[in-house]
Amino acid sequence: MNIKKILIAAALASVVTGCASIMHGTTQDVGISSSPSNATVWANGQQLGKTPLTTKLARKENHIIKIELPGYLPYETTFTRSVSGWVWGNIVFGGLIGLAVDAISGGLYKLTPEQINAELRSENLGSTFSEDGVLVFVVLQPDPSWQQVGSLTKVN
Repeated sequence: MNIKKILIAAALASVVTGCASIMHGTTQDVGISSSPSNATVWANGQQLGKTPLTTKLARKENHIIKIELPGYLPYETTFTRSVSGWVWGNIVFGGLIGLAVDAISGGLYKLTPEQINAELRSENLGSTFSEDGVLVFVVLQPDPSWQQVGSLTKVN
């Protein structure tokens, strides 16, 4: 009789839960780093910590990530949800109920990219390409350690 109860419980568990929720969970570990490091990381307006860091984000929604460091322009990007390959496991093993459970819980999705490496740009530095492919930098406050190697003059 105990075996019968165990089989019934296992059958109910497979019907009530989704395959993807069981296999990879409703959150995803993502890595966030920056150059330079020690920048403040925000996800959806909540502070997560300083770079580099690994954090768990809910799979069921997109996440706007903002990375800030004094003296540098803020960096912003999005972790975007997309359907995970585990959807096929739901179709085979969990049926519509498992598929619905995973869609509601977020287990049906994965976040991309899996990690971010933000290259932070100085607030005092701008650049543009000219027609001949020359990279021109404009600085408002030059670093005293820089060495001038040339200058541009206007040609009529």
